[in-house]
Amino acid sequence: MKISFLIHNAYGIGGTITTTFNLAGALAERHDVEIVSALRHREHPNLTPHPRVWLRPLVDLRKEADHPLHHRPARVYPPAEYRHHQYSELTDQRIGEYLESLDADVVIGTRPGLNVHIARQAPQHVLRVGQEHLTLDNHSPRLRTALRRAYRRLDVVTTVTEADAAAYRRKMWLPGVHVEALPNSVPDPALPPADGTAKVVIAAGRLVRVKRYGLLIEAFSQVAAAFPDWQLRIYGKGEEQPRLRQLIERLGLWNNVFLMGAATPMEAEWAKASIAAATSDFEPFGMTIVEAMRCGLPVVSTDCPYGPAEIIKDGTDGRLVPVGDRDALASALLELVGDDERRRRMGRTALENAHRFAPVPVVAQAERIIDQAMTAKNTGRRAPGHHRTDSRLAGRGHAARDLAHTAAAGALRAIRKGR
Repeated sequence: MKISFLIHNAYGIGGTITTTFNLAGALAERHDVEIVSALRHREHPNLTPHPRVWLRPLVDLRKEADHPLHHRPARVYPPAEYRHHQYSELTDQRIGEYLESLDADVVIGTRPGLNVHIARQAPQHVLRVGQEHLTLDNHSPRLRTALRRAYRRLDVVTTVTEADAAAYRRKMWLPGVHVEALPNSVPDPALPPADGTAKVVIAAGRLVRVKRYGLLIEAFSQVAAAFPDWQLRIYGKGEEQPRLRQLIERLGLWNNVFLMGAATPMEAEWAKASIAAATSDFEPFGMTIVEAMRCGLPVVSTDCPYGPAEIIKDGTDGRLVPVGDRDALASALLELVGDDERRRRMGRTALENAHRFAPVPVVAQAERIIDQAMTAKNTGRRAPGHHRTDSRLAGRGHAARDLAHTAAAGALRAIRKGR
């Protein structure tokens, strides 16, 4: 089977790029796989694709940034999509030509605007899959309207959490489209797992407001006061770095909290720690949570929409605390810092529980979704399991969680507008 992934820019850095490379590489063990990058801005990608995955760009910005068509706004790529300003009549043309000549059995889009291209332009005989790496509630009403119209032409929509899959079924009305959660995968670690003895807490991700690293630093000040030999290391880069550095200095934590810069890959850094922390207001999935758990770390995370609660089992392989609650975060960290046996036991459990995000089970799930959808497409029958998770996720507590998800998504959009 030939599978083609369409991605925004495979030459950059980001969670969607990482998980696409991971899934493509795992699928390449048994299939013919290519990654088609709408844009390219450098000679070599930051991440190395699997040797059996073919990578090719459609528009090379190093040579074509001044192309006349690239100065005209895109017409196919939806204007309400976050990256519309990076697309143009040139990208419309190149993506259209790529889809028109597509020789793959399956084409997979990796962001809403590209999913719209696939829905509108991919050949009918090709299985058309739209991946969602954010969440439905994260999108503006205008974008949701555009997606509702276009996505009805897709065969499959995948989300990274069960909660978001339920939201798509409940709010989008996509008759005949198979909607199912497919989590991100993390490759099997090459290094031995952490043993829980290092006096180090690690967090990783972009240094932006929604990640709430300031909250983490403030919470860790309580840890440092009780256990001054423990450190917090924050990996990543971004606009919040100057403010975070000032906060560290103001709290007198220069011997305990360190901004480490970006590190790719992170596996060697996770292995040097004993606890991981994630403090976002909003997290569509939680790739760093899975990465840390796959390296044997219990994770203390905010119970934010949508991902952490579907990854972490509170009190078993990590801790979930209310969003924005500094004292609850500090208490959960102190609980693990101060109890060596519990910390190590939870780390071992995290390593075991996170195996469900390994390439083998995730690829098996992806292949099942594709096989069932192709059978349904060829026979005209709906793929089995279409409403499989609705009853489970529509039960008690989900109305309240939906309200929280909507509020958090609105806050995130407000943060983006203010940036």
